Amino acid sequence: MNKSDSITKISKALVEFHKQVKQPMKDANNPFFKSKYVPLENVVEAIDEVAPSLGLSFTQWASNDVNGRVGVSTMLLHESGEFIEYDPVYMKADKETAQGAGALISYLKRYSLSAVFGITSDQDDDGNYASGVNNKNKQAQQKPKSDVVKMPTDKQKEDLVNAIELLTTVAVENGKSEEYKDKIIKLQNVNINDLTFEQVARTHKSITNWIKEIEQ
Repeated sequence: MNKSDSITKISKALVEFHKQVKQPMKDANNPFFKSKYVPLENVVEAIDEVAPSLGLSFTQWASNDVNGRVGVSTMLLHESGEFIEYDPVYMKADKETAQGAGALISYLKRYSLSAVFGITSDQDDDGNYASGVNNKNKQAQQKPKSDVVKMPTDKQKEDLVNAIELLTTVAVENGKSEEYKDKIIKLQNVNINDLTFEQVARTHKSITNWIKEIEQ
């Protein structure tokens, strides 16, 4: 991964992007896993509706490695000149044809863009929240109807968004982005407005611990 000397402005822009972005509908079918996903053009559309106003843009390009795998690289750009160039993602095409390579490139573009911008492009049946944070609806079903679920304040939700971005920045600056990639992606895909007070507090504590681990 390559990046500019500073990524302060690009990080702030990403925080605002996550506040404004509207997650696209999963309206394309995956016949192999009998699930739905967001096609590439819808991922790009969701990004383009918000990113330009925040000075954010991206570029992607395809490549091959020495093993013949198809890869896609993604660079995140900010109008200030700051950038983050992410490591390429490589996969072996199922069919070694132009159509097979083209389909794989489209998939890798969608996967990479979704990861960089926090777009939920695939169904996640294993849970939408990171580190044991369960779906609010499931938690509500387990509690008696008479219980009142305490919700976080706007300030607490904003603090969690900032903590997620700080984790991303610290991981990148310390060369730990790959190690913490899955955690960061799950966190970025969380709909914070759906979290309870307890879930926000627990998630924030986990992020604080991860940051300490990275900086050790």
